[in-house]
Amino acid sequence: MNFMFRKFLPSSSSVIYALKRNQPNCIQKSHFSKHSESNHVKSMEGLVKCSANYVPLSPISFLERSAIAYGNRVSVIYGTLKFTWRQTLDRCLKLASSLTQLGISRGDVVATLSPNVPAMYELHFGVPMAGAILCTLNTRHDSAMVSILLKHSEAKIIFVDYQFLDVARGAFDLLSKANCTLPRLVLISDSENSSKTINISTSSDLEYEKLLELGITEFDIPRPNDEFDPISINYTSGTTSSPKGVVYSHRGSYLNSLATVMIHDMGAMPVYLWTVPMFHCNGWCLTWGVAAQGGTNVCLRNVTPKGIYDSIALHKVTHMGAAPTVLNMIVNAPAGDRSTLPCKVNIMTGGSAPPAGIIFKMEELGFNVSHIYGLTETYGPATICAWQPEWDSLPPDERARKKSRQGVQHIGVEVDIKNPVTLESVPDDGKTMGEIMFRGNTVMNGYFKDLKATGEALSGGWFRSGDLAVKHSDGFIEVKDRSKDIVISGGENISTIEVESVLFSHPSIFEAAVVGRPDDHWGETPCAFVKLKDGCSANAEEIIQFCKDRLPRYMAPKTIVFADLPKTSTGKTQKYILREKAKSMGSLS
Repeated sequence: MNFMFRKFLPSSSSVIYALKRNQPNCIQKSHFSKHSESNHVKSMEGLVKCSANYVPLSPISFLERSAIAYGNRVSVIYGTLKFTWRQTLDRCLKLASSLTQLGISRGDVVATLSPNVPAMYELHFGVPMAGAILCTLNTRHDSAMVSILLKHSEAKIIFVDYQFLDVARGAFDLLSKANCTLPRLVLISDSENSSKTINISTSSDLEYEKLLELGITEFDIPRPNDEFDPISINYTSGTTSSPKGVVYSHRGSYLNSLATVMIHDMGAMPVYLWTVPMFHCNGWCLTWGVAAQGGTNVCLRNVTPKGIYDSIALHKVTHMGAAPTVLNMIVNAPAGDRSTLPCKVNIMTGGSAPPAGIIFKMEELGFNVSHIYGLTETYGPATICAWQPEWDSLPPDERARKKSRQGVQHIGVEVDIKNPVTLESVPDDGKTMGEIMFRGNTVMNGYFKDLKATGEALSGGWFRSGDLAVKHSDGFIEVKDRSKDIVISGGENISTIEVESVLFSHPSIFEAAVVGRPDDHWGETPCAFVKLKDGCSANAEEIIQFCKDRLPRYMAPKTIVFADLPKTSTGKTQKYILREKAKSMGSLS
C-alpha cells in the first residue's frame, strides 16, 4: 500500500454535528480551503529554501542526538535488562534495516500488539526509520477486533508479544476465513525472562531478536519527504463508538513530543516510568519525548501498585503518567505494597477528569500532580492546568479543585470553547457550556480511509472534540462532560463529572460512573454505577442521601448499581456499556 494521506483531506463543505438531542444539522462552508491558501507577500531578494535551512521535522532526530549527547547513559530498563542510548540507536537501525529486507517500504503499515517492553519502545523509532507507519494496537482487544484493525490498516507485518500470541493467532484465523492477506508475524519473546519464550508456530514466523541480527547499523534512513507524511496510526479506544484510525504526522509528533516534555517539566536525563500504554497516543508522544531529553525509560509490563512503588524506589523515578484510575490504585494501595518515595515524582494525569480528592491524596503521598487534557486526535496531551504560585497558599481542598481543571493550551495548539453551531466563543463566566475545539500543528491529519468523518471532525476550521466545558475568568477551561454523557432531566443539564466527583468523596466508594437512565416523566434521571473499597460497605439509600446533601436535589442519582466498571486499556470508563445497562433497566417513574 502506498500511503499518501492527502487524499483524505476534507472537502469544501461538511456537516457540523449537533450536540446530544436530535438538533438539526447545520451546513456551512468549511474554512479548510481558506486556511490552505498561500498568503502572497512581497518577496525579499537573496532568500532561498534549501536543504541547508529546511529539513522536515521528525522525532527520529531525537534518538540520533541522544546517541551522541547521552550515548553511554541508560536509555531503557526492563527488570535486569539495560540498554544505553548508543545501543538503542544501533538496535533501531538494525530493526529498520531488517524491515526493509522483509519488503517494507515507504508508506507501508507495521502493526504491534505489545505491552510496555523494550521492543515496543524500539519499534517507535525503527518503523519510521524504515519509512513505514507504526500502528500500535490496544492489547485489550480480542481476536475479532484485532482482525478488523489489521484488515483496515492493511498492515504488512505485526510484532506480537508472547503474552498476546493467542489473540493474534485467533485474528489470523478470522482473516484466513475471510480470504484476507495475512501480515507477517514477528514474535516478541520476553527479553528479561527467557523461560517465557514461546516456540514459533510456523517456519514463516520470525522472532524479534533474531530479526535484529539480520540488520545492519550502516543503514541509510529514508527521511520523510514532507513533514506532513504519516508516522503512525492510532485507533481510538472505543469509549464513544467504533474505533477510528487517527493518523499522526512526523511534524505533529515532533512538536507534541516537545510540548509534552515542557508541560511535564522534564529537564535533561529524566527517569520516566512507563505506566501509560505506549500504544495509547504513542505513549502521549513521550516514547519520542524521553529520547529528546536523553532520559531513562523504565518499562513495566504489568501496572500494579507494588510495581509502581518498587520501580520508583529502585530507579529513583522522576516522572510518570497515569490515568485517574491508576492514581486511585496508588492512593488505595495496601500498606504492604507501598514505600516512601525517594524524591518528588512528577506525575501527569489525564484521560478523564481526576476527582479533586484523589489529587489531594496523591500530593500527600509525595507526588506532584499535573493535570492534562487531550484526545487521540490531538496526539494526546493538548492542555495543562498551568499552576500559579499564588495558589500554593490556598486551602488544600481549594488547591485540589484548581488543579482538577483542564487549564490552558500547550505551545503546539490553540483551544477554545465554542457554540457548536455558530462557532462563537462562549463567555468566560464559568457557567456557559460549549464544545472544546482545537486547531494547530498537533491536530491529527485525519481518520484513515474515512473522508466523511475527517470532514465532520475538522469542519469550520476547528477540530471538534465532542467534550463540553466552561471557560473561567482566568482563561482556564473546565470539562463538564462529553456531549453524549450529559444527563438531561426535566430540562436541566446535569454534569455527570460533577456528580461523580461527589461520589468519589464518599469514604466507602472506590470508583463511580454516572449515566442517564431513561425516565417516562423526567426524560432521564442520573444512574450511578459504584464500586466500593475493599472491606467497606454502603447501601444505595445512604449514597443517594450523601449526594443530596452536597448537590442540588435534581442532580443526585436516583439509582445506584453496585458493580465493577468496564474500562478501556487507558483507564477510561466505557460509558456506552453502562448506558446500555441503564437503558435495559427501563423507566424509574
